[in-house]
Amino acid sequence: MARAFFGHRIARYDVLARVFASTGIQRRYSVVPLTWFEEPHGWPERTEAYISGASALFEDVVRKALAAAGLEAHQVDAVVTVSSTGVATPSLEARVLPGLGFRPDVRRIPIFGLGCAGGVTGFATAARMAAGEPGMTVLLVTLELCTLAFRMDRATKPDIVSAALFGDGAAAAIFRTGSGPAIGRAGGATEHLWANTIDIMGWSTDPAGLGVILSRSLPDFVARNYRVEYDRALERLGLVPADIDRVLCHPGGTKVLEAIESALEVPNGSLSVERSVMRDFGNMSSPTVLFVLERTLAQGFRGTAMLAALGPGFTASFATLRIGDD
Repeated sequence: MARAFFGHRIARYDVLARVFASTGIQRRYSVVPLTWFEEPHGWPERTEAYISGASALFEDVVRKALAAAGLEAHQVDAVVTVSSTGVATPSLEARVLPGLGFRPDVRRIPIFGLGCAGGVTGFATAARMAAGEPGMTVLLVTLELCTLAFRMDRATKPDIVSAALFGDGAAAAIFRTGSGPAIGRAGGATEHLWANTIDIMGWSTDPAGLGVILSRSLPDFVARNYRVEYDRALERLGLVPADIDRVLCHPGGTKVLEAIESALEVPNGSLSVERSVMRDFGNMSSPTVLFVLERTLAQGFRGTAMLAALGPGFTASFATLRIGDD
């Protein structure tokens, strides 16, 4: 499909197309059929597809999260929604929550612009809200429709890399303060914004929609700078490296994972769960780290985990989670 769109429009396409084989991705999901991309689409069509697809995914993951927690919709006091791949006003939760039985006084906190870092920052935001008002139940929804930003009208290397890496997905989690069954206890959180790095990752805008900004220098930047800020994050949280049993990373891509492994001085391939999520879903932006958490829990992990993600800004977000007995 990529060859049909890009092959005759970009020099040395066969060389660039090797990225499809190097991602380690076997399967991804899209809210629209592949035939949708055969026609040109501008902001109105992309927004319509975003609102329709995102609303359906939002409802699906919320129902699953409530069922897993044994809760009814009316018991939720606040909803944090993270999404950076579409624009909706009224926001997504305003469109979906009434039909799911949520109270009309439920607090709504939509978060836009964090990209891949949004899953961890959203996690931290929901945890802080629940901790700040004991008795409050907070629902976190992370949802991205990355495929709707695929640009077949442009023929640049970032567009081909984007078409090779990204997919659609959503995840939800519930935070409460107090005793009772839980998968873990959220701890502290922090983040770092590097100065003068706006051009590493993000969106451009034009009449046809969002366009990916993705610098080829990203893996090298991570390899050079990640460890310093990871150690500073631990220090701000009152921790040392030995306190963390597992770093759960957002798998942005194979080269980024390798750069993180190098920075953390762990063997190449150590982030195997991250690679399995990439293999089965691709990079879904903000929800992806919660997919990594879910798979890690399914493997029986116990201990202190550091959720970590990188995103536009350029930003590193960190949040701790204690799983098992304190």
